[in-house]
Amino acid sequence: MFKNHPKGLLLAALSNMGERFGYYIMNAVLALFLCSKFGLSDGQSGFIAAMFLTAIYVLSLVGGIIADRTQNYKATIAWGLVIMASGYVLLSIPVLATPDNTSWLLAFTIFALALIACGNGLFKGNLQAIVGQMYDNFEAKAAKESPERLKWAQGQRDAGFQIFYVFINVGALVAPFIAPLLRSWWLNRNGLEYNADLPKLCHEFISMGSQMPADHMSNLTELVAKVGGNTADLGAFCTHYLDIFNTGIHYSFIASVVTMLISLAIFLLSKHLFPTPGKKEAAVSEGYTDEEKQAMAKEIKQRMYALFAVLGIAVFFWFSFHQNGQSLSFFARDFVQTDAIAPEIWQAVNPFFVIVLTPVIMWVFSQFTARGRAISTPRKIAYGMGIAGIAYLFLAVYSLMQDYPSANEFTVLADSAKAGLKAGPWVLIVTYFFLTVAELFISPLGLSFVSKVAPKHLQGLCQGLWLGATAVGNGLLWIGPLIYNEWPIWICWTVFLVVCLISMGVMYAMVSWLERVTK
Repeated sequence: MFKNHPKGLLLAALSNMGERFGYYIMNAVLALFLCSKFGLSDGQSGFIAAMFLTAIYVLSLVGGIIADRTQNYKATIAWGLVIMASGYVLLSIPVLATPDNTSWLLAFTIFALALIACGNGLFKGNLQAIVGQMYDNFEAKAAKESPERLKWAQGQRDAGFQIFYVFINVGALVAPFIAPLLRSWWLNRNGLEYNADLPKLCHEFISMGSQMPADHMSNLTELVAKVGGNTADLGAFCTHYLDIFNTGIHYSFIASVVTMLISLAIFLLSKHLFPTPGKKEAAVSEGYTDEEKQAMAKEIKQRMYALFAVLGIAVFFWFSFHQNGQSLSFFARDFVQTDAIAPEIWQAVNPFFVIVLTPVIMWVFSQFTARGRAISTPRKIAYGMGIAGIAYLFLAVYSLMQDYPSANEFTVLADSAKAGLKAGPWVLIVTYFFLTVAELFISPLGLSFVSKVAPKHLQGLCQGLWLGATAVGNGLLWIGPLIYNEWPIWICWTVFLVVCLISMGVMYAMVSWLERVTK
């Protein structure tokens, strides 16, 4: 697999696995964790989670600027891993949230998230810039051999980023299992069972007591008995259950610390194999004539225009795709039969499909190339937006056929009443299948596109801009839970369907221009 690619690609991917592991634990549990720990509404927790994801990618732009200006990409990456690990250490400390300490404890949690976002900003885009520089050097070496060899080497870049993407998703595949397994283990050790609906009802009872609506009280009593609790003293049970429930999740962040340190060790031991983007061009730039500099400036402008055009499409893809940590997680919790499988675990379906489907998609692309009908990167991105639309079309049609109400209306039903209305797990599997195919057409190929159009002395910045577009999309994520809770949920999925279709149409309109720029 790595035979026809630059040396160091595998080690770069392994260095990224720890960050992806921690990120996917966070992506799987954060919105649900904020609800269960602090009693926040779906909308409130969704907003905090969206701002966290936004900060991760916005700060990647800052990290890229720092690395470009200091020309010290490797130290920037190493510091990023250290700072991320520090944030996860703080999150791993289990403290019971009570009405007396919720304010400072929530602020402490947000501070830990800020550390993770800062570390990620220093790390993520700059490692991708190094991978891009590997292929710049790989192509330069091939150019010295023959034009045919250069053309072959240029065709390896998309495949290389797809391989890079597969390996970092190994961590993403394992991560969603960690928090649910530790939480269930800790609950079982304390004589309790997992139930996704109990934390919300426990917080409601603690805040309202006997003023709790009668149907909610009946549902709480039913669930307490179901998980093996004492219904005679609901106040004591609710406090105890929330403490045990959330402590297990805190322990999962210890695993993030360990994998972050492993990634740091891999990176430090192999950093001598990695190139440093930007330095080579800076050393020879004084040899250009004025005419050559003007031509280069014009080319750079065209490339940056193309980059920003694709970034605009990326915003709407990530707005739709990253609902896997927001409205899709809430959908798994509320509308899907998850008695045997916790809702967070369903997020492992996405990286599983990444690992399984990437070789298939690479093979399909290679067949088109072998027949002289290679599909350009911009065209692949346009196809990806259409495939993402299929996922939400399926969900919208299914939810409409099932006549599902808003989540607020559905969740107040008695547990016994909801059981017969919940969807089978296959609904999530189908949805994640199409979303993953779309991701493979857009995310790794978007990284490849950025590495193609980015000026060599701005590669950290340009990779940061790609992640900045992701940040803007993540900043809009809170819209999903808002619609999901207030209107029949088919409307929520239809909104994402329309966004994907419009983005696909705009991308198609720009394909010819983008293909010319990237030649």
